[in-house]
Amino acid sequence: MSYQSTSQLYASRRRPMASGWNRNQNTVAFVSSVKLGPIAHTVLVALMITVLGLVYLTQATRATGYDYEAQKIDSQIAELSTKKGDLEVENARLTALENVQNSNVAKAMTAPASTDYAR
Repeated sequence: MSYQSTSQLYASRRRPMASGWNRNQNTVAFVSSVKLGPIAHTVLVALMITVLGLVYLTQATRATGYDYEAQKIDSQIAELSTKKGDLEVENARLTALENVQNSNVAKAMTAPASTDYAR
């Protein structure tokens, strides 16, 4: 057997098809019966851009709504933290006054006989 390249070997084995179509090609071509003009194409492109814009706007406003809600919760947290601090100060003041009144030194004190105030 003589030496032949693989491309020559495969080329000699191929049979051309009678109809002119090659293997693995579509034999049916779809041709639409509806023809659109340039104005219809422009209108369709404008509608697609409008729909995409509306989708974008709904997503952006939804994110903004979440931002406002988070900001409202943050302000409530800050307000409650301030109230907590005020209550802690009030608790410390009342506890200190109660401790002073119940201390041994306060119990050992006597009431003054007379008090005079400067005018």
